[in-house]
Amino acid sequence: MATARERILGWIDQERAQMIGFLQEFVRCRTPNPPGDTRSAAGVVTRFLDRHELPYRVIAPNAEMPNIVGSYDGLGPGRHLVLNGHMDVFPVAENGAGWTKDPWGGEIAEGKLYGRGACDMKCGTTASIMTYMLLHRLKGEFAGKLTLTAVSDEETFGPWGARYLMEHHPEVHGDCCLNGEPSGTGTVRFGERGPLWIEFTVRTPGSHGSYTHASKSATKLAMALAADLEELTKIEVRLGDNIQKAVDAGRAAMDQAMGAGAGDLVTRVTLNIGTIHGGAKVNMVPSHCTFEADFRMPCGMTAADLVPQVQAIVDRYPEISMRVTGGNDPTWCDPYHEMVDILRGTVESLGRPKPTPIVNLGGTDARLWRQIGVPAYVYGPSPKTMGSLDEHVDIEDFLHVVRTHALAACAYLAGR
Repeated sequence: MATARERILGWIDQERAQMIGFLQEFVRCRTPNPPGDTRSAAGVVTRFLDRHELPYRVIAPNAEMPNIVGSYDGLGPGRHLVLNGHMDVFPVAENGAGWTKDPWGGEIAEGKLYGRGACDMKCGTTASIMTYMLLHRLKGEFAGKLTLTAVSDEETFGPWGARYLMEHHPEVHGDCCLNGEPSGTGTVRFGERGPLWIEFTVRTPGSHGSYTHASKSATKLAMALAADLEELTKIEVRLGDNIQKAVDAGRAAMDQAMGAGAGDLVTRVTLNIGTIHGGAKVNMVPSHCTFEADFRMPCGMTAADLVPQVQAIVDRYPEISMRVTGGNDPTWCDPYHEMVDILRGTVESLGRPKPTPIVNLGGTDARLWRQIGVPAYVYGPSPKTMGSLDEHVDIEDFLHVVRTHALAACAYLAGR
C-alpha cells in the first residue's frame, strides 16, 4: 500500500486542474477590505466543502464578514493543528488603474495567476483548504485533530475575523498553527514585527498666503514633525541569545525574499507616513493638517515602549496632538520548534532548498496564536507582488505550497 506521503502527492497531481480552478474562482471574488464583504468568497469555500462532504460551520458576528471553521478528529487523542488563512484582500484603485490584467479576473498567463489576493493570501488560504480536504481522506491513519479557519477581516486587525474566533471560540486555539501568508518559499516565519498606527493633528490660526508672519503653517509643522519622527528609526532592539541567533542567521534570507535591505530592518523601528491631508487653497496658510504614521516595532519592543518616545517628540510642537488608532505588539515563537523542522525537511524533500526561519516585516493573523502561547508559523508564496499592480502567484509555487502544507500537517499529526 502506498504511504500517506505518496497518496497525498498523487492526489495533488491528479487534482491539479481542480485546485487551480478553485484558486481562480476564489480570486475572482471581489473581497477588498475596506469594505470587507467576503460573502462571495465564503460561498466558494462552503460549496467546495459541501461538495467534498467536509465538516464546517459558519461563524459570522458580522453578517458581511463570515468565518468558516471546520474540524475533524483522527483515530484518537493527539495533537491539534490549526490551519489559518483569510479571505479579504487589499483594495484596488478605481477601474483597476495601472493594472495590465483584470484585478478580479483570475487570468492565467505564462504560468502565473493574476488578480488581487492571488498572492496575499488566497493562495495560502487555498493551501489550507486543500490540506483540510486531503487529510480528511487519511483521518483514520493519524491521531489528533485538524481545524480549518478561513476568516474575514484580517486586513483591519480582525475584530470580526480571527481575533473574534480567538476570543470567543477557544476550540480554534490548538497546539500549533500553520498559515500560508506570502513568505517566500525560501523562508519560514516564526515571528513578526508589530504595527503601531498614530494619527497626528495640527491646528494653527491660519492666514492669507502672503501673511506668513501671521500664523504658522499647519502643513509645514506636519512636515517638520514627520522629519523629527525619523529619529525613532535609529532605535535597534536585541533579543535573547536564542532568538537573536535565528534573527541574525535569517537576514540574508530576508533580503532574498523581500528585497535588499529587508534584513537590516528586522531589529529596528521603521516609519511610513501613509496619508497626509492639509490646506484648503494654494494662497492660504493652512490652519489644519492631519497625517497618519505607520510605525513597525521590532521583536522585543512594545507600544508601551514606543508611544512615550513618540509623545516626547510631539511635545516639541504645542500645535500638534496625537492619537493611537491601531496596532499590535510584535510576536514570536520558537524558531527551532518541531514544526519548523518538519516544514524545512518537507520543502527539501520536494527538491527545494531548506527554508530559513525569519521574522516577518509585516503582520499576519498568526500573531493571535502566538499571543496566547501557541506556536504559529507562516509558509507561503513569494511576497513580492502582494498589494501591488498586477499581483500574481506562480502556479508551480502555489502547488508547491499546497504540497508543503499537506505533507507537513500530516507529519505533525502523525508525530502524536
